[in-house]
Amino acid sequence: MAQPLIELSDVHKTYGAGTDVVVEVLHGIDFTMQAGEFTALIGPSGSGKSTLLNLIGLLEPPTTGSYRLNGRETTTLAEAELTQLRATTIGFVFQFHHLLPAFTATENVLMPGLIAHGPVTRERREAARDVLRAVGLSDRLDYPPRKLSGGQQQRVAIARALSLAPPLVLADEPTGNLDTHSADEIFALMRWFNAERGVAFLIVTHDPRLARRCDRIVELVDGAIASDRPNTADRGGEHRHATATPRPA
Repeated sequence: MAQPLIELSDVHKTYGAGTDVVVEVLHGIDFTMQAGEFTALIGPSGSGKSTLLNLIGLLEPPTTGSYRLNGRETTTLAEAELTQLRATTIGFVFQFHHLLPAFTATENVLMPGLIAHGPVTRERREAARDVLRAVGLSDRLDYPPRKLSGGQQQRVAIARALSLAPPLVLADEPTGNLDTHSADEIFALMRWFNAERGVAFLIVTHDPRLARRCDRIVELVDGAIASDRPNTADRGGEHRHATATPRPA
């Protein structure tokens, strides 16, 4: 089997060490995910989903255990090395898009590259516009967020997450702030990037309807993985939709 994209082994996360109140949020997590997978992470509120996503996203370290990302052991890396690995390997999509209101769609998509690589070049600007076209916003390239619908703003957020062509996107309730129609469009868009460009997605969702349309469902309960199963439901229509070229909302 190919080297996993994500590999966690006996990962624990504890808060409050050295104080009177010590809380262990994650208890011995073992989890692997291959390149190109499309996985849902579900579980009740307080089960540790956000903490696990933060660890996988290199936003905070595990207390104990091993975490290898794309073959690199992350727990021994310095902060600068973690920042570089995060920038080149992971894209993030959140429930709230966090677009910068003073900048256009194109400028928002350019932000990760500006942080990682410095001043914007003509080639990087055109690449940003290309990914916006890919998410169906060819006629909104120079619009500020206030002139975009909620679904269009989330499309910009997806384009921003994909701007540096990461092999992995972590999505935390990416459709939670959208109506059903817009949520379906955003989900289909993520499936398109997974099917056509091989981007792996790990999606936290409370929506069982969306979870059922993922290829694998991992359930977290009380800081431990309660179940990890392939989704064997018939998703033929979803895959047919996913392979279609994205269109503007």
